[in-house]
Amino acid sequence: MPNLNLPTDFNTNLLMLFRWLHFLGGVAWLGLLYFFNLVNVPFMKELDPATKSKILPSLMSRTLWWFRWGSVLTVLTGLAYWGSIVASDARNADATSQATSGVAMGTFFGIWTVAWALMYACTVPGKGVLDKGPVLAVLYTVIVLAASWLFLRLNDHGWEGNRLLAIGLGGGVGWVMMLNVWGVIWRAQKKIIRWTSDNAANGTPIPDKAKYLARQAFLISRANFVLSFPMLFLMGAASHYPMFGR
Repeated sequence: MPNLNLPTDFNTNLLMLFRWLHFLGGVAWLGLLYFFNLVNVPFMKELDPATKSKILPSLMSRTLWWFRWGSVLTVLTGLAYWGSIVASDARNADATSQATSGVAMGTFFGIWTVAWALMYACTVPGKGVLDKGPVLAVLYTVIVLAASWLFLRLNDHGWEGNRLLAIGLGGGVGWVMMLNVWGVIWRAQKKIIRWTSDNAANGTPIPDKAKYLARQAFLISRANFVLSFPMLFLMGAASHYPMFGR
C-alpha cells in the first residue's frame, strides 16, 4: 500500500479547498477568455448577419454565464487564500505587524479598484485616440505599473514576504479583470444579446449604440487577455520565483 497520510487539521484542508477551487475557477474563466479572443472574435467576423443573429444569443448567454461566475470563484477563493498569507506573515513577525496587516488588504482594494476605474474611464469616450488599441495599451501599462509601484511602496514594512507581495500584484490585476467582466463586458454583452434576439425574432432594429458597446467590450476583453499574462506569471512567482520582500 502507498504511504498516504492526509492532513487532518481543519485549516490545512480549508486552504487546500480554496486553492483547488481557485484553480478550477481560473481554468474556466481564463479558458473562456482565451476562447473569446483567439477563436470566437475571428469566427464571428466570418459569419453573415443573419447567421450571427441566430448563433450569438445562445452561444454568448451560455459562455458568459460560466465566464463571469468563473471570475467570481477565482477571485474570491484567491482572496481567501491570500488573506491567510497576509495574516501568517504578520503573525510570524511581531504584534506591531499584526496591527498593520490591514494595510495590505486596504491598499489592495483601494489601489486596484482605482486602477480599474481609470482604465474604464479611458474607454468611455469611444472615439478618437481613445478608440485605438495601441493607445489604450500604453495607458493601461502606465496605470498597472503605477498601481504596482504604489502597492509595493505602501507595503514595504519589512515583514511582507514574496508570496504576499507577488499575489498582491497578480491578484490585483485579477481583481481589475473581474471588475472588467462584470462592470464592462457583461453590461455591454447582455444588451447586445437582447437586441440581437429581438432582431432575430421580431425584426426589431438593433440600436446604433450596439456598435459602441461591442467595441468597448472587445477592447476590454482584449485588455483582460493581455493582463492575464503578467497575472499568471506573478501567481507562479509567489511560491517559485522570489523577487519581492526581504
